[in-house]
Amino acid sequence: MKILITGANTGIGYATAERLVKQDQHVILACRNADKAKTAQVRLQTLGQGQVDIVTLDLNSLESVQQSANDIAEQYGALDVLINNAGLFAKSKQLTQDGFEQQFGVNYLGHFLFTHKLLPVLSNAPKARIIHLASIAHWMGNIKPKTFHGEGLYNPLYFYGQSKLANLLFSHELARQLAGSTITNNALHPGGVDSDIYRELPTLAHKALQLGLVPTSIPAKLIEDMAISVEWENKNGEYVSAHMPNWQSRHATNKGLAERLYMQSMEMVSPYL
Repeated sequence: MKILITGANTGIGYATAERLVKQDQHVILACRNADKAKTAQVRLQTLGQGQVDIVTLDLNSLESVQQSANDIAEQYGALDVLINNAGLFAKSKQLTQDGFEQQFGVNYLGHFLFTHKLLPVLSNAPKARIIHLASIAHWMGNIKPKTFHGEGLYNPLYFYGQSKLANLLFSHELARQLAGSTITNNALHPGGVDSDIYRELPTLAHKALQLGLVPTSIPAKLIEDMAISVEWENKNGEYVSAHMPNWQSRHATNKGLAERLYMQSMEMVSPYL
């Protein structure tokens, strides 16, 4: 199986790649930093017989996302699993190259475009799977289009929550659209995980937070199951959690909100489709 993982050079993405390489899977690391990706590739290649490739993906730029997806389609033709793992937490307001608030743009909108560009490649596989990393942090967010460009007072937790809520809403809406097709689509909350996503926090806050975090191996095991196990072969539209309750906010289960966000997102990425 060809399995592509975004942000796979570190954290949950790397831990997932480790498990899949040990299962002799063909893993494709989609990363922004070429040097870190190469280092990860070399380490992974010592773990099993699985092939490990690298593709460049900068979710901070929709043009880069478009080019990366085009390159993947040309190079591979078919893809069995897409794991939308990459993400960031920004403690201060920053914008993507396209002018979107960075957490919304990288965690959500870049993946939205990437997924849509790869749907034809996924449909070329006999049975393909899409997996989104959402978060319980979606409870802290809402979908307010006026904030997509970072307008107003910047509360990093709200904007992170908005991006994770958007991930979950997209997963639900895409699952509805893909129902009855050869592609399944599911999402998960990885739990409170000790990963690089918290690297922007102040040192003391990070150390305090780490006391309640779990290792990346815990969500990586769940993602591995979702990617290749027989039990997940026909599941579609699920939201599960690695080690915490998978409770969803009322916004996350709002079908109308999911449909509106989907249409708004299609408009935002339309120049790159």
